[in-house]
Amino acid sequence: MRLVEHAETLDRPAGAVVTAINKWLPAGRIEDALSGTDLGHPLHPLLVTVPIGAWVSAGFLDALGGRGARPAATKLVGLGALAAVPATLTGASDWADTLGAERRVGAVHAVSNYAAVAAYVASWVARRRGRHGVGIGLSALGAGLLGVSGWLGGHLSYAAGVGVDTTAFSTLPPDWTDVAPETVLTGKEMAAVLVGTVSVLLVKRSGTVVALSNRCTHRGAPLHDGSLDDGCIECPWHGSRFGVADGRVVRGPATRPQQVYEARVRDGRIQVRQPDEQRTLRTNPVASGN
Repeated sequence: MRLVEHAETLDRPAGAVVTAINKWLPAGRIEDALSGTDLGHPLHPLLVTVPIGAWVSAGFLDALGGRGARPAATKLVGLGALAAVPATLTGASDWADTLGAERRVGAVHAVSNYAAVAAYVASWVARRRGRHGVGIGLSALGAGLLGVSGWLGGHLSYAAGVGVDTTAFSTLPPDWTDVAPETVLTGKEMAAVLVGTVSVLLVKRSGTVVALSNRCTHRGAPLHDGSLDDGCIECPWHGSRFGVADGRVVRGPATRPQQVYEARVRDGRIQVRQPDEQRTLRTNPVASGN
């Protein structure tokens, strides 16, 4: 995996493809739909289950169904190929918002996927022409490529955190914590402060102070470098927009809302804390052992 992550030779071709994707898929409703903005989490992992399920089922029929199962296996191979189209589109949309090692791994993941789809399409064609032995062999090739792709995709999600809310483990102390003088917002609408290891965005809104996570939930961009307009803050990297008052996603490609912390001003000092409803098992501190 490290070889792929450090394969800088992939940067130029991957960058060219990303440029083309961003040209033909600007921010808006189509990109939001592909990202899964209205769903509340990435759409790609959901859609890939359909072609994988169809192709795995076809494999079982090939192995155990005998000659009578050939028509059903052929239909399942074709179904998987059709279902792969929206899956690859959503994957391309997500991949276009990655950089560095994640983009390189994602590029190999995508190529493996496309090769697997090509193998299954060829398998479907062969089966339709009565060459079932060749079709089964091509399906086996596609399954192998799919396994490689799945391994790379798992690494992107579970090791690199692509598609995961980047603020999932960013929590503040449960008690009111002094973070900055009220004057930090003098002459400006927002400022970033560090509370422990958590970057917090302070926003002046209608005479009060609102505190949100300063890391965009989508890919971790510093929101204080973005813009504030009409009650929304826009991410400087990919253009996601979040409501300042409640952190809700107004425009993708982000799928998860920003964390909003409790904030108040006491004696000219801004204080923040973690809301009670956001204190969950995964945010509890880990006790040290002896």
